[in-house]
Amino acid sequence: MSISAGASMKQIVLLGDRNTSYLTHRELDAALKLLPPGIQGRWVGTDSAEAAHVSDADGLWLVPGSPYRDDAVVYAAIAKARTSGQPFLGTCAGFQYAVLEFARNVVGIADADHAETNPGGRTLVIDRLSCSLEAKERDVTAVPGSRMHALCGNAPFRGFHWCNFGLAPAYVERLASHGLIVSARADDAGAEAIELAGHRFFMATLFQPQIGSLEGRPLHPVVRAFVDAV
Repeated sequence: MSISAGASMKQIVLLGDRNTSYLTHRELDAALKLLPPGIQGRWVGTDSAEAAHVSDADGLWLVPGSPYRDDAVVYAAIAKARTSGQPFLGTCAGFQYAVLEFARNVVGIADADHAETNPGGRTLVIDRLSCSLEAKERDVTAVPGSRMHALCGNAPFRGFHWCNFGLAPAYVERLASHGLIVSARADDAGAEAIELAGHRFFMATLFQPQIGSLEGRPLHPVVRAFVDAV
């Protein structure tokens, strides 16, 4: 079952398990309405038949809502985007899973784990944050020299969160030595964004850049850059 949208329309897949009781998912629906002409976005459930074909899309947005109904499909989609050059944006859970996929398949930490899905895990690359960031905003600062910095500049900006988990500080240096760039930081959250150099567009944020779409705010610079890459 193909996801291709045809030559005249570029298609972005939002891979995730849509639930309109979540504010963050309603904001995503609103963000889709703000996409420019020629770009179409649509949801694909992780446990749907289409999920195995998301690499056919022009761009992949891995959205909040973990654990996913099919985590294996999600990790496979991240790996394919990372290695094929498909533009990829991960937000919140998408950030967490992108970090884990990199840790397992690039760094070689085979037992890299997530404290949400396996709290007793021995190698919690994604661990519980020092405090809950559910429905919280924090000042996010881009790291000079990164793509995030080129998009957002020097000044801190407000980032909305709905999460309790992030990249464990103990693993940052090891992941960085294999090419993972931590491109933004914030108090309480630590690493707020990661990216890969040399990729057409591979970025993931712990904060949720779609927030504000329901109010009709312009697309966040991170989302605009992802759309431009598509």
